[in-house]
Amino acid sequence: MPHILSFPPVENPGATVLILGSMPGKESLRARQYYAHPRNAFWIIMGDLFGAAPALPYEARIQMLKSAGIALWDVLASCTRHTSMDADIETDSIRVNDFVSFFGRHPGITRVFFNGALAESIFCKHVQPCLEPRLPDCRRLPSTSPAYASMRYEQKLVVWEAVLEASPPGIRQAREATLTTPVFFRSPRQPKPF
Repeated sequence: MPHILSFPPVENPGATVLILGSMPGKESLRARQYYAHPRNAFWIIMGDLFGAAPALPYEARIQMLKSAGIALWDVLASCTRHTSMDADIETDSIRVNDFVSFFGRHPGITRVFFNGALAESIFCKHVQPCLEPRLPDCRRLPSTSPAYASMRYEQKLVVWEAVLEASPPGIRQAREATLTTPVFFRSPRQPKPF
């Protein structure tokens, strides 16, 4: 069974929000890109919230998130897993990323959003005790994975709006000014207004 390694974080010194997944899936590992599976809703959501739509080149999407004060990473640095499913991660193989150093480099990050339940669970068990007393405000969001099909896209998008709301006011106001329809009323197939 393969032992896999996660990616370096997408970060910038001014980040205020961190989005954490568990571990990149096979498509992402192959492409060396966060959320590369074509049916993963992450980039569609980031497109609706920040303009970082999947049609844009990967580096342009990453730059848009950085400009919005958003950092991306995974809770796990490495693990053994034979599929892309979180449920197939061997729990005795996990090693978490160094969040003490990460938050030391990013004192402005005050909000952490988990992309799914496993990211939250591992963070709370293996990372959170090392961060006390400086604990950022944490919240689990519904997984953007195609495997999590119990919520429609529109429902996920409404919950993920918390990331936009946690962004610095200037980012929120600029983004909201570009929308002709409120984010939560648009479907993923509706044309973007930019």
